[in-house]
Amino acid sequence: MEVQEGRKGIPTLLSSQGECIASNITQLIGWTPLIELKNIAKKDGINARLIGKIEPYQPLSSVKDRSALRLIEDAEEKSLISPGITTLVTVTSGNLGIGVAFVAAQKGYKSIVVMPAKVAIDKQILLRYLGIEVILVDPALKGFKGLLDRVEQLKKEMENIYVVDQFTNPANPDAHFRWTGPEIWRDTEGKVDIFVTGSGSGGTLTGTGRFLKMKNPSVKLICVEPAESAVISGGEPAFHNIQGIGPGFVPETLDTSQIDEILTVTTQEAMDMARRLAREEGLLVGISSGANAAACLKVAAREENKGKMIVTMFSSGGERYLHSELFAQVKEECVKINMAF
Repeated sequence: MEVQEGRKGIPTLLSSQGECIASNITQLIGWTPLIELKNIAKKDGINARLIGKIEPYQPLSSVKDRSALRLIEDAEEKSLISPGITTLVTVTSGNLGIGVAFVAAQKGYKSIVVMPAKVAIDKQILLRYLGIEVILVDPALKGFKGLLDRVEQLKKEMENIYVVDQFTNPANPDAHFRWTGPEIWRDTEGKVDIFVTGSGSGGTLTGTGRFLKMKNPSVKLICVEPAESAVISGGEPAFHNIQGIGPGFVPETLDTSQIDEILTVTTQEAMDMARRLAREEGLLVGISSGANAAACLKVAAREENKGKMIVTMFSSGGERYLHSELFAQVKEECVKINMAF
């Protein structure tokens, strides 16, 4: 496949002559800035460069906007879906469903999301606000298989359904091979030494890692997963609260042969680091972003990584987790204060 050196997104728009007005919201999917975590590095005595890619700059605030666009474009290119006819069904913990929702709205597709109940209430709210039918499945019954069973039931009940499957469709990592990897390579001037990111569907890790290793085979690829459910490491699936990574199985889209190392991070470590990013760097990001940053600190603390550039993903914005444990303490404090009025 021909590698796309040109970036999509805002820089493409701004480089145009004349009016700088996007023709539709999907034109804004793509490039996001990198930021160096100098305050945290200084406070922790880190002698490596810690760099985060700010995916909350995507139109609907998560890295999954990229995957959603490419998964839908790929299906269109293969004539598998048609606007006004096909209903897109997405299995998601939230962010991919939101990405599919706004791309589908722009292109004229109906959309249904199947997701676990009792998790990510903020994402459920956003999906319904976007006009999406949300089908909840109790995760305590059959886990991820329960979601797939509900999708199979929908296939029997409805016509013209297309499943937007981030866990098996190569178009998911292809989005990151085409866009995320080239952006990181260009914006770091090829100086990236280590790429660290969590694995949910495996798309970001596989696609970005494949591109970076193609450009420089010595780039190390480190996979982050929840310590409570370290399945890629060979452990058993279990409940954890790092939304967006650690689905409890190894997805087909995850190319484990590329991974140089797997690091585990606890839910508590992830949340503590997400809060540090907010208070010390002014970065309002989600729980998986905290996990990625926590893993980066572990990597950066090693003597052999002194002076190296370590790049990670800040996958989604913090506002998406206002009703989660991440904000529980400050939420309780705010409620108590307001009760006095």
